[in-house]
Amino acid sequence: MITSMGVFIGLTLVLFGGCAFMTGQALSASWRPWWHTVPYALLLAAADRFLGFALFGGDLLSLAGFALDGAILVAIALGAWRLTRARRMAEQYPWLVERTGPFTWRDLPRQAQ
Repeated sequence: MITSMGVFIGLTLVLFGGCAFMTGQALSASWRPWWHTVPYALLLAAADRFLGFALFGGDLLSLAGFALDGAILVAIALGAWRLTRARRMAEQYPWLVERTGPFTWRDLPRQAQ
């Protein structure tokens, strides 16, 4: 049985999306590489599938459901990772880089000595 849209929004986007966001922030704040977010987000997707099954009677072993949940949670975690990395680079190295957007920064021109 497929869970409802409300369960998907509440469980996947709100609850586990928030967890994925915090996971991305924590990994970026500890200077871990971006690819570390993928296995953690997939573990969150597995927990999301289990809670959907246990609490709302959803399908536990749905490959399509796991792929959808995993893709969304990986995207949220990677977005949070990049957002935090851009902020940290601009705050920690203001003489080297400047922030150009929420996800980007650029090197400052070097001054002739």
